[in-house]
Amino acid sequence: MSGHSKWSTIKHKKGAADAKRGKIFTRIIKEMTVAARMGGGDVDGNPRLRAAVAEAKANNMPKDNIDRAIKRGTGELEGVNYEELTYEGYGPGGVAIMVETMTDNTNRTTPEIRHVFEKCGGNMGTPGSVRFQFERKGYFAIEKSAASEDRLMEIALEAGADDLQTDDAEIYEIYTTPEAFEQVRQALEKNKIPTVEAKLGMIPSNYVKLDEAKSKQMMRLMEMLDDQDDVQNVYTNADIPEELMEGE
Repeated sequence: MSGHSKWSTIKHKKGAADAKRGKIFTRIIKEMTVAARMGGGDVDGNPRLRAAVAEAKANNMPKDNIDRAIKRGTGELEGVNYEELTYEGYGPGGVAIMVETMTDNTNRTTPEIRHVFEKCGGNMGTPGSVRFQFERKGYFAIEKSAASEDRLMEIALEAGADDLQTDDAEIYEIYTTPEAFEQVRQALEKNKIPTVEAKLGMIPSNYVKLDEAKSKQMMRLMEMLDDQDDVQNVYTNADIPEELMEGE
């Protein structure tokens, strides 16, 4: 299994990708709205919005949803004004966790996130306490039945991808710089290769192995954070044993 995307892989194995499609759409819509508010509605002239739209398309979001999200951001349609907050902290065994949120009420969100950390054997850290352990990357998960490894590698690398991982039994994992995310997405689409997951995220530079008890605590912590409405993304450098993921 690839170390890079252990939490993505856990969610994939648990069959949560489809069940959480609504959550995925909500997260991307918030991102597009904020990106348009901050940098304008011109996709070509706004790199952050361009990346969010690319992610929306990679997740098969209808064009109407994309257009409405951008118009809410530019003020053409009425919408909620979200504030971005990133929480950093530690999970069981001292693993690093980053939680990206968008909220219309920080007085609600901050205590909720702190409560989840404390309930599951973790604690909130100060800003900057774990961020240095992560790097922003583009990520695609593709079922192995969708293409051969050689063909996928040729398509991905030609489009500007950094790496193709094949450690997982069920999926290929492609990694890109944020700048190359859209080119790789277009190349996959052009070659009719569907993605299980496609996102821009924070990839840890190293991993911390956890024993069974701490792994179970950690998975509960991640799931509870994921279920919070204001949470956009959760990233960790926890290395959870394969058999525990399979057993979940």
